Amino acid sequence: MIYDVSHKTVYCYSTPVVQSQHLVRMSPRVVSHQVVKGHTLLVEPAPTIRTERDDYYGNRVVMLDIEQEHDELIVHSKSRVSVTPAPEIDLEASLPWERVSALVAEPRPACDLDVVLYTCASRDTRPTVEIVDYARTSFTPGRPVLQAAWDLITRIYDDFTFDATATDVSTPVTQVLQQRRGVCQDFSHLALACLRSMHLPARYVSGYILTRPPPGQTKLAGADASHAWISVWSPETGWVDFDPTNGLMPRDEHITIAYGRDYDDVSPISGILLGGNEHSVAVGVDVVPVA
Repeated sequence: MIYDVSHKTVYCYSTPVVQSQHLVRMSPRVVSHQVVKGHTLLVEPAPTIRTERDDYYGNRVVMLDIEQEHDELIVHSKSRVSVTPAPEIDLEASLPWERVSALVAEPRPACDLDVVLYTCASRDTRPTVEIVDYARTSFTPGRPVLQAAWDLITRIYDDFTFDATATDVSTPVTQVLQQRRGVCQDFSHLALACLRSMHLPARYVSGYILTRPPPGQTKLAGADASHAWISVWSPETGWVDFDPTNGLMPRDEHITIAYGRDYDDVSPISGILLGGNEHSVAVGVDVVPVA
């Protein structure tokens, strides 16, 4: 599948902003099953300084310094991406989860350090006794790591309700577990907290997913949204994606933007500003199949 992706964010400020600096992570990643055919990032007002680099996790980051007074900021990412289906994985053929946990914990692990770092808890994925108890139902002794991960993902899908009003970006994962409601970010953080409580490498993935309107209705412009899911590592397969919000393993309808330990590492736009006072934010996302 080939997709055209548009992600437009508009900030409106109640008083003028004198100066602002921002980090933008909206560039699609080049991964094994994804090819970036084109990408542009439009910013209004035009930044005085604009630089690009790859962050610690390999995500493309655009750094903006806007030094002219403004009461509105527009950041518009446009991409064309080709996605091929991920290969079928035999979940039962993966190593037992205890062996994977022991492998990454060795003083000189046989895997890369960029695998080991994803075993560490982050600010948004700190485990608790309740989270460990929830995870242990899936991670029974000797169970293949990917099969156990899949069981965890389907349990989250069955046990939790998608509710866009139940949480915000600051809601702790402990509250999500307690109220059994949230959004893709919450379910991904919970899955990561469970996996890392078992000392397994798992990472947060940000991106987009193709959505379809209800039968008989037309898809509305700007009605799509950013999405989040996770990847779990096994030595036989490398990283394997799981989507707890939809209870599936992504094939060719997920578009990858960034990897990190949690949402804080992959936030699409962050920054600081001088002035502005109160502000409002409007976001419009479109994922359109081209072929």
